[in-house]
Amino acid sequence: MTGRAHLAVVGAGPAGLAGALSAAARGVRVTLIDAAGQAGGQFYRQPAPALGARRPEALHHQWRTWRRLADGLARHIAAGRITHLTDHHVWCVQRESDSFTVHALLGPAQEQGVTVRADAVLLATGGYERVLPFPGWTLPGVVTAGGAQAMLKGALVLPGRTAVVAGTGPLLLPVATGLAAAGTRVAALVESAGPTAVLRRAPDLAAHPAKLAEGAWYAALLLRHGVRTLSRHTVLEAHGTDRLTAVTVAALDRTGRIRPGSGRRISCDTLAVGHGMLPHTDLAEALGCTLAGTDVRVDGEQRTDVRGVWAAGETTGIGGAALALAEGHIAGRSAAARLHGTVPDPRAWAAAARVRTRLRAFFAALETVYAPPAGWAERIPDDTVVCRCEEVTAGPVRTAARSLGATDLRTAKLLTRAGMGWCQGRMCAPAVAALTGCPLTAGRRPFARPVPLGVLANLPDDDTAEQ
Repeated sequence: MTGRAHLAVVGAGPAGLAGALSAAARGVRVTLIDAAGQAGGQFYRQPAPALGARRPEALHHQWRTWRRLADGLARHIAAGRITHLTDHHVWCVQRESDSFTVHALLGPAQEQGVTVRADAVLLATGGYERVLPFPGWTLPGVVTAGGAQAMLKGALVLPGRTAVVAGTGPLLLPVATGLAAAGTRVAALVESAGPTAVLRRAPDLAAHPAKLAEGAWYAALLLRHGVRTLSRHTVLEAHGTDRLTAVTVAALDRTGRIRPGSGRRISCDTLAVGHGMLPHTDLAEALGCTLAGTDVRVDGEQRTDVRGVWAAGETTGIGGAALALAEGHIAGRSAAARLHGTVPDPRAWAAAARVRTRLRAFFAALETVYAPPAGWAERIPDDTVVCRCEEVTAGPVRTAARSLGATDLRTAKLLTRAGMGWCQGRMCAPAVAALTGCPLTAGRRPFARPVPLGVLANLPDDDTAEQ
């Protein structure tokens, strides 16, 4: 492919792939930029070819959809309509007068800068896990639920021999069943939501029978593998010295509070824990896109309010792979029409729009069912680490709000250094917000990841950009 790319798609997960394929199929030249070595994102994460996986489909469901996406990507790459840049870590997107400049860091070392020019940008940057601290959560052997899944899918590695999967949300189901199927003994699936919360939203959930069938399928897998499910329970503490040896879990009452005397200790060497996800919005925020809460706000065409910028998938709100595919398809078709100078006809993506509407309603209902248990922040002891980067414990964070008057996350950060380290608060911000009572707001970070000073000093001039 030569000349300026018409559309730069950031992220090669379901939304990015669907957007890239839709745009390329309509005559748009696409540059697909992704940090991973292979397309697929977290949901369709693939093992490295060198591992020689004989049955990679065993780690996935919706394999046929993945094959359709992968085959389509291969055809467009061969035809020169899509350029796929792997191992490119995008740290900033700049808007010029009539174009965009995408800045990335190349390879695992991330010390070499790469610049891509495009007429428009589709942000499909996905989401990241919400991590809530508790005593012992920094022990080796405690991993995020998504991290355990990534080890299994991407590296064909088991995180341990005996695992507890805990937290809340639909992600716990594929993690627990995936680990069990791969050979880990899953001692318990600990879910803080209870059946009552599900029943309260039954009419909303029943409107999407395919999702209910998927849930029933996972329930059958849990039974097949003998995984004990503890609903309306939560992890209180992880135990161990050099690494994890056990966890203590306890039952919750109807209000989400701990039932006195209900604690029980479960031996394990792995705790895979997660409490839902949050959207990746750094690039959109730096471009000036408006957010609605923690989600990038888009219109019916998946356009942000910054001209030439589309967004799709988890970055516009957590909703799973099927919703990301629908949004990516709409965004790609809309971008293609706009880049060709025409007004798109929404009837062309009516089916995808109906899927989007249904799944948005479904996941809005799920969000209320799988909220973190009430009072979780009150249970964090003062000496528990909250910000791992700066090793800030809960006590000083509480003091910042109660005694020093912090009323927003930025002030709490300045007073305590919580959120001032390598991840810039991406991990600890929900906990700091809950401990201080400050609203969880966007971080307003200029860069989406740390950038070497040498790369900043050697940014190309406007006329020397690489692509």
